[in-house]
Amino acid sequence: MTLAPSQKLTLSVTFDPTAAGSLNGSISIVSNATGSPAVIGLSGTGVAHSVALSWNASTSTASGYNVYRSTTSGSGYVKINSSLVSGLAYADSNVTRGTTYYYVTTAVDSSGSESAYSNRASAAIP
Repeated sequence: MTLAPSQKLTLSVTFDPTAAGSLNGSISIVSNATGSPAVIGLSGTGVAHSVALSWNASTSTASGYNVYRSTTSGSGYVKINSSLVSGLAYADSNVTRGTTYYYVTTAVDSSGSESAYSNRASAAIP
């Protein structure tokens, strides 16, 4: 953009990282003034999002638990753990910002039989 003398311009910068960690960038402002271009340094830190889930133990003897997730409330659940969860907690770190997730768990007994879905929990990722 070319500006006339005494004209102003406001620049807006949006930081939208796709990964966790420190990121750097810059804006260069070119003019016919001495010392051009002017460089403005930018930096930010991307934050990884995750959902921490916990539940109460099954009233039946359970060998472990499965965790299911969906982006549709009440349907479309897909198992997200690769092996039975032995404890009463699970962290889902494979989430995308701007998405609401719905979770249910099942208890699995020693013969591999699964219980019905637990009550649903939800998490909105900012």
